[in-house]
Amino acid sequence: MAAENCNIKDGDVIAVWGCGPVGQFAIRSAKMLGAGKVIGIDRIPERLRLAQEGGAEIVDYSQTPDLIEALKELTGGRGPDACIDAVGMEAHGHGVDWYSDRAKQMMGISFDRPFALRQCIQSCRKGGTVSVPGVYGGFLDNFPFGAAFGKGLTFRMGQTHMHKYMPKLLDHIQKGDIDPSMIITHRLSLQDAPDGYSTFLKKEQACIKVVLDPWGETHNA
Repeated sequence: MAAENCNIKDGDVIAVWGCGPVGQFAIRSAKMLGAGKVIGIDRIPERLRLAQEGGAEIVDYSQTPDLIEALKELTGGRGPDACIDAVGMEAHGHGVDWYSDRAKQMMGISFDRPFALRQCIQSCRKGGTVSVPGVYGGFLDNFPFGAAFGKGLTFRMGQTHMHKYMPKLLDHIQKGDIDPSMIITHRLSLQDAPDGYSTFLKKEQACIKVVLDPWGETHNA
């Protein structure tokens, strides 16, 4: 859905913020829909590696002094045709803006950290699209609406309509276009669910996706 919301034309450049489970499928979906280049943005090595295996060019934002300039260089100065925010309200980053977002959230002044969304708006080409599958829960602070207005950006967002997209996904699986199990790194029993949440949250053990099996044994994929 996030990729379809980008209205991808053949050869378009799509940038994806966040290479977790949602971002991994957004990357592969964008490629299947005809994107000429997909750029995966994250800081976790195993996530970047998996994004690269899915056909994306990768950018480690923690090693990039100016991400927006880096994206301009990768797109001939235009910016991506569409940007996908697969991060949402708990975005990580660096610099004054991110620390400000983090402090406001910790003090209860703001619900969300819209750091990645700001970068999407600032990076996207004029007339481009910002697609937001990442979850937001409240009011956004320091939202660059003027930049979005000046560029004439289109915003499309919302929770995925699972019943609509499940038949499409199953069809792609049957055709061999995609293997959803590629994101599963941990299979845990229900009693180990708290440990699974903690491992995922802390980005430990190269964790990307945890599956809970009520009758299975705990093991890493």
